[in-house]
Amino acid sequence: MMWGTLVLIVAFAAGAVPFSYMIAQSLARTDLRQVGTGTVSGTGLYRVAGFIPLVVGGLLDVGKGALGPFLAGDRWLLMAFAGAVSVIGHNWSMFLNGAGGRGLSPALGAFAVIAWPAALFLLGGLALGRILRHTGLVVFITMPALPPFLLLVADGQAAIATTIIIVPILIKRVLGNEPLPAPNRLKAAAHRLVFDNDSWVGATPTNP
Repeated sequence: MMWGTLVLIVAFAAGAVPFSYMIAQSLARTDLRQVGTGTVSGTGLYRVAGFIPLVVGGLLDVGKGALGPFLAGDRWLLMAFAGAVSVIGHNWSMFLNGAGGRGLSPALGAFAVIAWPAALFLLGGLALGRILRHTGLVVFITMPALPPFLLLVADGQAAIATTIIIVPILIKRVLGNEPLPAPNRLKAAAHRLVFDNDSWVGATPTNP
C-alpha cells in the first residue's frame, strides 16, 4: 500500500512538471498560457521556439508519463492509475495554477509501458489528424477506439488501463484552460469534446 501511494505521488509530481512551459520561458521568454488558447503544450512551444525545442519538450513529457507505470512494476491497475495521475498532473499542473496541456504526450509514455500497441495507435491517430488538419476530431475518434483495439491485440487489462488514462484527457478537452463560452455552455462543451476548440463561437481553432 505504501509503495503504491508513493508511486502515485511521484507520478503526479512528475506529470505536473511543465517542460514545454519551462523551455518556452527559457528560450523565448514566453508564457505559453498567453499564447493562443493558453494550452501549455508542444503546439504552443513549436509556435514560439521551433522544432528542436518541440522534440525535446515532447520527449520529456512522454518520459514523465512513463515514469509512474514503470515504477509500478507488474501491478497493472497501479500502472493504469499512475499513468492517469501523471496525465492529471500535466493537464492541471500545480506549478501553473491549474493550467496545463491536453495530456497526450504523457499518455503516450504511459501507453508505451502498459501496452505499446496503444502508443502506436495514438501516434497513428495524431499523424492522421495532422495530415487531415483535423487533429482534435481524429484524436476524439481515436480515444474510444483504443480499448476495443487492445482487446483484439492485447488483453482486457490493457483495455481497462488505457480507458482509465483516457478519462482525464477527455475531461480536459471539455474544461480547457478557459471557461466554457456563454450562452450555450452545453453546446460549447460538446464542441470542445469532439473538436477540441471553440471555433463554433468564432474563436481560433487549436490542435491538442
